[in-house]
Amino acid sequence: MISGIVTTLLLILFLAGWAWAWSPRRKAEFEDAAKLPLSDGEDAP
Repeated sequence: MISGIVTTLLLILFLAGWAWAWSPRRKAEFEDAAKLPLSDGEDAP
């Protein structure tokens, strides 16, 4: 019984994280983060 509840909660958390990561509002933020390893550090804080 408890394992089923925990599994369900973890599945809901996973789906929420997946939806957050694939949200169109996050695209620009993730593209900027993807370019960080290639930057020369001039615009880094």
